[in-house]
Amino acid sequence: MEAPGRAADGLLVVDKPAGWTSHDVVARVRRLAGTRRVGHAGTLDPMATGVLVVGVERATRLLTHLVGADKEYLATVRLGVATVTDDAEGDVTARSDAGAVTEDRLRAGITALSGEIAQVPSRVSAVKVDGRRAYARVRAGEDVVLAPRRVTVHRFELLGTRRALDAGLGVLDADVAVTCSSGTYVRALARDLGEGLGVGGHLTALRRTRVGSYRLDVARTLDQLQERFQVLSLAEAARAAFPVRELDGEEARLLSHGRRLPALGLGDGPVAAFAPDGTLVALLGERDGTARPLVVLTPA
Repeated sequence: MEAPGRAADGLLVVDKPAGWTSHDVVARVRRLAGTRRVGHAGTLDPMATGVLVVGVERATRLLTHLVGADKEYLATVRLGVATVTDDAEGDVTARSDAGAVTEDRLRAGITALSGEIAQVPSRVSAVKVDGRRAYARVRAGEDVVLAPRRVTVHRFELLGTRRALDAGLGVLDADVAVTCSSGTYVRALARDLGEGLGVGGHLTALRRTRVGSYRLDVARTLDQLQERFQVLSLAEAARAAFPVRELDGEEARLLSHGRRLPALGLGDGPVAAFAPDGTLVALLGERDGTARPLVVLTPA
């Protein structure tokens, strides 16, 4: 356990509250940990809640290798209303009556957006266009056109629906569960679902329930962290997130000097390599029969 005001060294899984930016959470953790060396893996929009993985001190070196992990969400899509941001925070750009959208049509639309798809990110996003964030260009009045990117939607499941009125027109609220690859915009799924049904759509609620192996059941609120500031150690965090390779003493010594080892066929992603005493030595990447250190975490 680490006391507030004392620099920690590990990962936090934070349950981000609505209305906070990811940077707001980082700023709060910096104060609690007593260090500026804090970062996060995978930005959440202010309206979103749920799992935000935060690294403190040396654990920030793990974040680059966690950003690419698959993610899970619970979300609500409102069909019949489109917004400039593809979520409830943006100005309404169009309204249509979604009263004629049947559940069969809705399920067909969801199926069309499942699997590997080409997705155009939301215009008001952090994607860079000629060195500037897309959201900054949109807010400056520019007409931004973003290129599609390949993403994978492993699961897009309809959980339930509700009908309501919005500005006198029928809308359909769809509760969905989404599991997707890194780089997927759930609000772009909401936009594209509405466009495919001919009525427009946007995201009204989003809760991230998993990043890689880190789930809500290990997440803590900022209030809980204020009461008891506790981190997952580097070793705990790495064992939870990556395949593991146990080293002997000589292998640990070689890795701590940045040397390569023979590969063991543990996969394409990062592998956490541990010394005999349980210390996390490095993250490894296997290629062409060798395992090379991606990041060394113990001094030579």
